[in-house]
Amino acid sequence: MAVVVSKVFCSNYEVVLVVRSRPHVVNGGGFIVTNNCTQNVVFKVDGCGILGKKDEVILRDSDGHTLLLIRKKGGVIEALSMQKKWKGYSKDFEGSEKLVFCLKEPNNSCFFKKMPIKISIESNHDYKNHKNFQISGHFPDRACSIIDSNGNVVAKPMQVGARKELQQVMPNKDVYTLTIKAGIDQAFVVGVIAILDYIYDGSTRC
Repeated sequence: MAVVVSKVFCSNYEVVLVVRSRPHVVNGGGFIVTNNCTQNVVFKVDGCGILGKKDEVILRDSDGHTLLLIRKKGGVIEALSMQKKWKGYSKDFEGSEKLVFCLKEPNNSCFFKKMPIKISIESNHDYKNHKNFQISGHFPDRACSIIDSNGNVVAKPMQVGARKELQQVMPNKDVYTLTIKAGIDQAFVVGVIAILDYIYDGSTRC
């Protein structure tokens, strides 16, 4: 079991989630994530339009409680770096922030765009086989995969048009599915998707 945020979000079976982007006039953008089988809301992501803060997004559960506060790291050293970092923080019962993962944003050069995006896990959860992840492929086309340190694909977004059973119901480009393997922290995966959405000028961006 790959726990990053909480084991509550790790399922014993593969799940398919549906991601629906919100326009900026609705809660500042972001997106809603529902379970494809039950149609129940599982997660909500608030874009920086509602926060009023650039380079920051929030992942919430279905009741609106904050699960992850995700920020792009700033500072002089970071500005000079070839790769920018995004950091995801969870909150404990006392409201204290705890770093749980870092994602290295790809550089704008053609060379770096072809390189996998690295994700390092910073939490204290004990799982030896899933310390790091990487993203391979191109997110804007929903043609990418999140891969664990053993080379296994653990999550994959997919254009709705690629799933025949959904093609006629939801043809909009702002709607896509997200398949997550059993035992993988769904909150962590959706947090990563939120960062990719921001990086590639999605609905979370101001």
